[in-house]
Amino acid sequence: MTKSPSYIIVGKGRWGTRIHAMLNAEGRRANFAERVRRQLEESSSDYKSRLMELFTSSSAQIAWLCVPPGSHVASLCAAALAAGLHVIVEKPWLCSPEETKELQVIAQAKDLTTGVHFEYCLLSEVERWRRDYQQGAAMEFSGIFTLNRGDRLGLPPIHNLGSHLLAIRQYSVYNSKIAAIQCDYESADARAIWLDAPKRRVATIDFLGSKEPIVQRYVDRFEASLNGLPFPFDLKFAMSVTEEITVLNNSAGQFVPAPSKNSV
Repeated sequence: MTKSPSYIIVGKGRWGTRIHAMLNAEGRRANFAERVRRQLEESSSDYKSRLMELFTSSSAQIAWLCVPPGSHVASLCAAALAAGLHVIVEKPWLCSPEETKELQVIAQAKDLTTGVHFEYCLLSEVERWRRDYQQGAAMEFSGIFTLNRGDRLGLPPIHNLGSHLLAIRQYSVYNSKIAAIQCDYESADARAIWLDAPKRRVATIDFLGSKEPIVQRYVDRFEASLNGLPFPFDLKFAMSVTEEITVLNNSAGQFVPAPSKNSV
């Protein structure tokens, strides 16, 4: 593609409105999708047909699904892909392995890109970790992501908040061992990750209050992939994060206090 693609945004909530405003401010064309909810009288096949027609008639090249997880996500993805659109989905990715595989097959057949929006992976210091510590098999990864407000999405904190932390680990230091992950609502705000080697702290990133343009970086990376450049945050990546959350949920974790800013 030689010019910026246009977007259709599914979801008019707080986050969808923010993404819509950001894309248009960046000089891209973005419009909201209308009437995407399934009607009471609609059959599943009629709903999928209507969604496909909606995406086809939008003249957009990318569908950005700014909606909470649920059974509707797979239907929206499938309809957008069937209409020939690339797709970005908000984390966490909670579709089943079978649904994920079906979507991957559709995307591959149509040469379309799918991405899940793990924007914190594009922090500058995370990119440095990927460069400097990616092979660090002897290191231990820990992280904390807590919010001082309640749950707005009806999601367990490990899915909503922990998916960010685990995506960072998968992207930058996938050979590291998970030592501790702490995620909570209605707690003091905290966002930090750190790496430990035997007997010493190797690195810490405190990204609470970061002003880096990470969403814009994600958009740039996604659009670059449409011209053939590699894109790491696809459905395979998202599924690996989800599987890791499942493992953590089934094991006894521990909380390691967030490191001080002078601990490295």
